[in-house]
Amino acid sequence: MHEVDPAYMGMESPEAISIVQWREQERKRLISARQGIPIAERTARTDAIVSALDQLLPNVRGETISLYWPFRGEPDLRSWMNTLIARGANCALPVVLAKAKPLGFRSWRAGEALERGVWGIPIPTEGRDVQPTIVIAPVVGFDESGCRLGYGGGYYDRTLAVLQPKPFVIGVGFEQQRMESIRPQWHDIAMDAIVTEGRTLSCTVGQGRKGASSANCR
Repeated sequence: MHEVDPAYMGMESPEAISIVQWREQERKRLISARQGIPIAERTARTDAIVSALDQLLPNVRGETISLYWPFRGEPDLRSWMNTLIARGANCALPVVLAKAKPLGFRSWRAGEALERGVWGIPIPTEGRDVQPTIVIAPVVGFDESGCRLGYGGGYYDRTLAVLQPKPFVIGVGFEQQRMESIRPQWHDIAMDAIVTEGRTLSCTVGQGRKGASSANCR
């Protein structure tokens, strides 16, 4: 669970380094609070997130949707993946290909082989390399502008910066993970929407889901 090197990210100033330290403290606080949610309550909150996602994505036929393997108390959307496939979507999981590089994506459905990837998170063993049209990314924290605080590796930001055509990007988390600000930097890329158990925050200005593209957080 490493933080991005401030020099690599162009953040050599003392102020920027203090932001890195502040973010690391916030990550610890938010992850600890998330892991402290009782299982039954987390399940109920996740069910509400799934209902909101269904409303946001009423027609998924033909879409390639990247989800994630739940980690450290994140909403568990694996059962919903089965529903998406039944509705005509293709599903995938992100794969760390190399440190400080964009993610890859491999197709996966329940029952297919998995292996341990970075941080011990399962990844598809033999899935096809795909490019998602919709990316669903877990958040450690988020703010009202749609900026996402992740684990600090910078993988999603690097990936979203290079994917063409740009996918529709949805951050998912619990309402308690809302922050006044993540203190965004130049490399932070806003989600098109944030979905929690309490609401759907639309962060895209313009045409809506089709043709939407993520913008840098400001």
